[in-house]
Parts: sequence; structure tokens; C-alpha cells
Amino acid sequence: MNIEYPISVTVNGTRYDRDVEPRLLLSDFLRHDLGLTGTHVGCEHGVCGACTVLFNGQPVRSCLMFAVQADGQEVTTVEALGTPDDLHPIQEAFLEAHGAQCGYCTPGFFMTLVPFLEENPDPTEEEIREAIAGNLCRCTGYQHIVDAVKLAAAKLGS
Repeated sequence: MNIEYPISVTVNGTRYDRDVEPRLLLSDFLRHDLGLTGTHVGCEHGVCGACTVLFNGQPVRSCLMFAVQADGQEVTTVEALGTPDDLHPIQEAFLEAHGAQCGYCTPGFFMTLVPFLEENPDPTEEEIREAIAGNLCRCTGYQHIVDAVKLAAAKLGS
């Protein structure tokens, strides 16, 4: 017998009322129940950062949270950042500075960087490297990502 609990969560500005099993992960709720597949699931242990979303404005690992924990809260996913025709400055910077390779980890980087650059609009390279330390990329040596963050900071500051 499956027991479900009602939740009401605002995702990317839209309120969703759903009944969910208590064991359903937030990442799975976003991907499978809401169809927001930009939130990627990598390690399922909170180590890689691919599943990072904003929870009430703060980056969290959605693979470490249950959907029921989002009841009454606000979640922002990468789908809220921009569109192919109107990229967010962080997305533009990653494109221009070649910060994305395969792209699997990229949404997690974006969602980590949104609040970081809001709080620190002119970061040093050391601060950038510390901010992205929880996001793993298997395709790059991170220099292009650091360059992209610097460029994004400049774009956001102009």
C-alpha cells in the first residue's frame, strides 16, 4: 500500500499541488512528475552537484531532499534562467568562454552561480574556484569554467 502526502510547491513561479510518496526525491519529482529535465542526476549522493537547484533562493542538492520537504517552499530550476533566444548572462558567458563541454554538469553550475554572483559581483579567481568546488565536471580542467564565471560577473555588472 502506497501512502501519499499532499504537497504544494512553487517551482519556477508556478504552484503545483501534487500527492507524493514520502520517499520521492525532489530531483525525481522535478524530472518525472513536472517534466523539468534540466535538473540532472549524477551521483545520487550529493557529491557531484549536477542536481543543484535553488530552494528558497539557496543552492541545494535535489537528490538529497525529499519532495515532501518542498511543501510550501519555492524551488527554482535551470529552466527558469533563460531561453535559447534570450539567454541569462551566465548562460551567455559559458557559451562564449567555452565553459560547457558535454553540458551534463552545467545546469548545476548555473544554479550554484546565480546566488554566488548576486552575493559576490566581482569575485576573485580563488573565490570562484571555492564557489564551484562542490560541482564536479569530468570533461574539463575547470579553467574555462572559471573564465566563464569571470565573464558572467562582468556581464551582470554592466
